[in-house]
Amino acid sequence: MVAQTRHAGQPSPKKLAFREKLVTKGQSNDALLKKLKTLHSELAEMDQDLVDMNSLSNVRKELVSSSLMLHKDRGVKAYAACCMADILRLYAPDAPYTQAELRDIFQFFFKQLSNNLKSSDVTYYNQYFHLLESLSTVQSVVLVCDLPNADEVILGIFRDLFAVVRRDLPKKIETFMTDILVAIVNESSSLSGDVLEIIMAQFMDKNARVEQPAYRLTVNVCNQTADKLQRNVALYFTDIIVSNSEEEDFEQIRTAHDLIKRVHASCPDLLPSVIPQLEEELHADASTLRAIATQVLGEMFSDKAGGDLARNHPLTWNAWLGRKADKSPAVRLKFVEASKGLYSMPIEMTEVIESALNGKLLDPDDKIRAAVCKIYSQLDYETAVHHLSEHHLKAIAGRVADKKSAVRFEAANSLAKLYSLAYPEIENNNLIAISKFSWIPDELLRMTTIVVDCRTVVEQVLSEYILPLPPYTPNPLNDRVAEVDETAWTDRLLNVMRYLTDQSITALIVLSNLKPNRPTAIDVFVDACVQYNGGVIDENEEKVTQKLNKIIELVSAYFPDPARMKDDLKTFAKLNEPRLYKLLKICLNVDTDLKGLVKAQHDFIRRSEQNSSTITSSMTALLRRGSLHIMNTSSIPTLLLRLQRAHGTTMTKTNLAANHAQVLLTNIAKFCPALLKPHVDELITVVEDGKNDKTIVVGLQALASLVKLDPLSTVEVIQKHALGSNHRHSKFAARTFAFCEQKDGICGAVVESIADSLNEASEDQLVAHLVSLGQFARFVPDAFEQKSDVITAFLLRKLLMVPSQLPDDVEDDGEEWVEDDEISDNLKAKIAALKVLRYRTISHANSKNAIDISTPVLKMLVTVLDRGGSLAGNDAIEEDRKALSRIRLQAAISLMYLSTIPAYAEALAPKFLRLALTVQDTCFNVRMTFLQKLLPLLFYRKLPAKYHLILFLTAHDPEEDIKQKAAAAVGGLLKKLPPDSRTENLEFIFIRLLHLLAHHPDFATSRSELQDIAKYVQFYLELIGSEETISLLYHLASKGKTVRDPESQVYSENLYAMCEIAQELIKLRAQHNNWTIPTYPGKIKLPPDIIRPQPNAEIANKIAKQTFLPPDASSWIAEIVATVPKEKKERKVPTKRKAPTTNGHSKRSRKKRKQVDSSDEEQFDGLTDATDVEMSDGPPVPYVDDGEESPEEEQLGRGARSKAKARAKRKSKTSRKAGTPSSDA
Repeated sequence: MVAQTRHAGQPSPKKLAFREKLVTKGQSNDALLKKLKTLHSELAEMDQDLVDMNSLSNVRKELVSSSLMLHKDRGVKAYAACCMADILRLYAPDAPYTQAELRDIFQFFFKQLSNNLKSSDVTYYNQYFHLLESLSTVQSVVLVCDLPNADEVILGIFRDLFAVVRRDLPKKIETFMTDILVAIVNESSSLSGDVLEIIMAQFMDKNARVEQPAYRLTVNVCNQTADKLQRNVALYFTDIIVSNSEEEDFEQIRTAHDLIKRVHASCPDLLPSVIPQLEEELHADASTLRAIATQVLGEMFSDKAGGDLARNHPLTWNAWLGRKADKSPAVRLKFVEASKGLYSMPIEMTEVIESALNGKLLDPDDKIRAAVCKIYSQLDYETAVHHLSEHHLKAIAGRVADKKSAVRFEAANSLAKLYSLAYPEIENNNLIAISKFSWIPDELLRMTTIVVDCRTVVEQVLSEYILPLPPYTPNPLNDRVAEVDETAWTDRLLNVMRYLTDQSITALIVLSNLKPNRPTAIDVFVDACVQYNGGVIDENEEKVTQKLNKIIELVSAYFPDPARMKDDLKTFAKLNEPRLYKLLKICLNVDTDLKGLVKAQHDFIRRSEQNSSTITSSMTALLRRGSLHIMNTSSIPTLLLRLQRAHGTTMTKTNLAANHAQVLLTNIAKFCPALLKPHVDELITVVEDGKNDKTIVVGLQALASLVKLDPLSTVEVIQKHALGSNHRHSKFAARTFAFCEQKDGICGAVVESIADSLNEASEDQLVAHLVSLGQFARFVPDAFEQKSDVITAFLLRKLLMVPSQLPDDVEDDGEEWVEDDEISDNLKAKIAALKVLRYRTISHANSKNAIDISTPVLKMLVTVLDRGGSLAGNDAIEEDRKALSRIRLQAAISLMYLSTIPAYAEALAPKFLRLALTVQDTCFNVRMTFLQKLLPLLFYRKLPAKYHLILFLTAHDPEEDIKQKAAAAVGGLLKKLPPDSRTENLEFIFIRLLHLLAHHPDFATSRSELQDIAKYVQFYLELIGSEETISLLYHLASKGKTVRDPESQVYSENLYAMCEIAQELIKLRAQHNNWTIPTYPGKIKLPPDIIRPQPNAEIANKIAKQTFLPPDASSWIAEIVATVPKEKKERKVPTKRKAPTTNGHSKRSRKKRKQVDSSDEEQFDGLTDATDVEMSDGPPVPYVDDGEESPEEEQLGRGARSKAKARAKRKSKTSRKAGTPSSDA
């Protein structure tokens, strides 16, 4: 082969110019250092491809001498290391050293770095930088992988570099280290467990962040060597999990799984071989291991790499989803808790997890239901608005009705927090925010009217998130509060109300604490604490202590945990902290403005926590129940301003705010007029300006309420309204006259003027006059009596006895109710006339001629009921059914209010059944309104005990609303009434219920009728029958067969049949609940007004032995009990649905009743509306399923049989009037 010459122009190999000896005896450090610097400079400039290797042999050997590597001078060792690195670079890829020398060299390198590279300011930093750069770029460090003791050397390198990286060094140094470690990992055939421990240790720290250099180095190395490390990592975790599973050391397993989770968050590519192991654990026998795996996988699916994990491991994803139905509650709980982060994942994952969580809202374990609800309190607004469906939010709202307080709180708290986050967008009319979140306050408030137990939690979230007080911001110049924005606070209330239904607005008024009479029970409690003086009492110690205990008992009964509240109130009383008493009084005072309330509440809570942190939550709840934290006297100017801005009838945002301002001001005037005292001048101005009808009505009503507190010295501003044609204006003007300083002269003159003009008044004028007369009859009876004969004659002859006919141009649409805004003036006048007669009768209750005045009124009202709402007495004339419904409703309400007076109640006793049957009227609105008016009278014990029977007559109502309202009221009464009153009003009346049912128009002895009538008893037992009461009820039912009905033998036999039905139902209920029925130990006296003793013992014995029910009665009575489902574990909020055929007839379709301005219907002082009764804490409403009869066997019960004839008769008349044949022809 022909030898080739060197390519033209190619440079010849360069020889090392350095010729000096490095290691010589007696040379100084400086001389040696100078030599090494010279050598390093030359070596660093040499090119690997253009170097004469032979020229390097001397220095190569001298550099590895122990005298250099163990030299005491750092500079010598630094330059020696750089020279060695350069030699390795020039000789690469071969090494000119033995394996032992290489081991010493690399250990020397990393020892220099670990000992000396502490910051960028250290001496010889550039040399250390050069060393690292050389190892990084040349990757000569991979030579250690071929050494006999490579694992030991590699372990040392990893330790040294992870020690160095924690120092404050430039990012370039970190990059060099990464390259070095990556090269080692990629080149080594296997990594020792110790090295892997060092890597995993960097993930152990729970606070590790990417900002930390050691963690960042680990992440970079792992991500660049993931393929190489996968197997090692899998073995590492498998060893830990398997070894500890055998010993059931779940703490070590839990630590390993936490490590897996943290590794996945930054280096998911390390774990493909670990994921199947986790999937296996999801099916492990040990529930603890399943729970650990469920939690860690859920959190892994939730991190930034979770989407890829689910896509790459679909079987694992599905297996994890399956844990939602795990038999262990602990596993299901971990599934739920780990699901929070999944709401930020891709839409396909979000939909699946939402569906799973939706099912978990009904999990039998309350901790799981609570955990699901809690998730949503931890979401930010963007996640909630983009990833949460409204359907799922509604499902969460359903859990506010949960039977467990923890679930109720988490559900309400989450919804309220989400609303708080969305409120700025709602306020700015963001349609997405409005659609998704604006309904939340309405739903929460609605819940308080359905489930009594959720009131306290709704109060809490309402005050914290939905309608919070302005934040406490102290003035830096003094200890007072900086200025608060009263307008913004009030406007937020109006904005929230924009999306509330009438029912929720009523509930909001209740929660605003306007209604309780003042001083409230909480006020009395504070005064009792002051008198108690921490237990140091000078006189009347027993009386003072008894008073305190009694009021504590009363107050604590209104909270979900009465025992805890009682203990905390006692603790508060024992603190005897005068400053706390003062602050609490300020919070409760109606004169406290917003600024004062913010400071007083803040100081009260802070001082309470300082004195006794355990009572803080209870005292905060007490504060919410007593203070005016939703609206107070500071709200009035803004409300009046919003009211005055109303213009036109179009429902704009401004007009809606005005309407709600009117509602609030009306309720303030009605229930808490003291708030208006500082604003009298503004109210007078509002009436004088008369910008719109709303402002005049509100202004007059406010002044009429204020005049009771502080008689006005001048009434000129309202004189023109007293005789006007607007009945609302006239009403409040008349009331103002009734309490003003010149009432004697003014009222008499106005009554006389009205009486003289009744015959000539137009219809609208007549309504206004009668409303005014009603106020005078009630509050100034002497003035009314001057013209009472003229007025009552007119009311009866010219108004009430005139038929209420349909106008000729109006056709009968089949409805039985007319809404408030559609009532004709003639009907308004008739209703007002009934009120005038009622008020007059009430005002003379204590006068000598009370009976003379009341007797004709009572007879007339009963006649109205008997005739279905008519006094005309002419059956040939067909009257307007809508008008008749309104008139008979007003007659029933009037009789009910008159029954609050003992003398009148006694006179009405024979007609009680007729009055009670109003709750079974054919018209839904009549039944509902009658019930709503009844409840507060019962709640405040204004009526005789027998009126509680009306609640149980709703058992067959085709509308579940009415039945639920009655049942909720019974539950509230059971909890609130003292034991003696509870026995008298709810338990002893059982015999009266049986007697009433014996006289019921639907009572008959056939099986179907007896089954229908028995359901009233079953309804009563569902609500009242308990292990404590069952003995008394059975005793009363037994005693019923020892007496007789004074009216007739037929009714006596009906009573005996009812008693036997009751006994059977009681025994079945006791058997169903595993109760015993002990003999009642006491003696009771049956009511003598409805039953009499038997004439003799012989008849009594005969009756006792005789059976008055059919032989097969036991079987069909058992069927009644069987149709009632056992109490379910979950309470669901009742939803509106089409009612099935109930009690034998399809319910009449009805329109949703609009909110009625109850200010037209006067209430007795101290009464609140029915919502208060519903929201009093009580047991859940039981559901009684009456069952459905087949269409072929449809049978009519009360509300159908007795009414169907009337409907058929009306239909026949209508058909004949229209010239068409009736259906009977």
